[in-house]
Amino acid sequence: MRTLAVYPDEFPEPWVSDWGEDEYGLWMGFTYKGVKQFFRWIEPGTFLMGSPTNEPKRFNNERSHSVDITCGFWLADCTVTQALWRVAMGANPSRFKGDDYPVENVSWYDANTYIDKLNSIKPELKLCLPTEAQWEYACRAGTQTPFYFGDQIDFNQVNFNSDYPYNNSKKSEYRNQTVSVKSLPPNMWGMYEMHGNVWEWCNDWYGRYQTGTVTDPKGPNSGGRRVLRGGSWNRYGIACRSAFRFEASPEKDVGNAGFRLARGH
Repeated sequence: MRTLAVYPDEFPEPWVSDWGEDEYGLWMGFTYKGVKQFFRWIEPGTFLMGSPTNEPKRFNNERSHSVDITCGFWLADCTVTQALWRVAMGANPSRFKGDDYPVENVSWYDANTYIDKLNSIKPELKLCLPTEAQWEYACRAGTQTPFYFGDQIDFNQVNFNSDYPYNNSKKSEYRNQTVSVKSLPPNMWGMYEMHGNVWEWCNDWYGRYQTGTVTDPKGPNSGGRRVLRGGSWNRYGIACRSAFRFEASPEKDVGNAGFRLARGH
């Protein structure tokens, strides 16, 4: 659950070019060289992170535990597009080209280099990658099912390798590439494509979950691999679940990985 109507202290903030409120809650956006990025206000709350023991095809590294998110935060409603990447970085590393397609084929260090570049231009943005807990909290949007759509997904909801659906579901169309951001239905908090399309880098080092209830976890203090979440266009349905955890070296250009911006405090 999450606390109702816990709005940010200052709204809209000075950096915004667009803002408003709709059925999903508060949103704000910035514009850089004509390209817009919108953020959703994610209110604080408590949720069960990981998967229950009766979730089909779960993994042992998904141990269910209670997490308190004590501070609301702004999270981008979609992954960084190629257009937004290009206006800051120039060259486009993506395999599947299109301004509204997600940037992909980036490492964790690439994502942070990009973030540092935007923060140097617009310091008031205070951009960062979300923590793993923030990512799953926003992905679930109050749900405890394998996906925020429920117990199953198909190609109308998620861009994934639907030749290998989840838990003996029927096969559906396999697109075999990324799709434009915001082209598939959002969750109840207005977040797009948190299942499938591209893996999303989180800030955390990969490690085992802590035991008991934890507050605003940020992962281990050190490690060798960083967390990726959400699955991708070429991953099976099992990997697109809200609780599924993936890991990779931060130096590695993961061919089907992008990232979603968050704002720090």
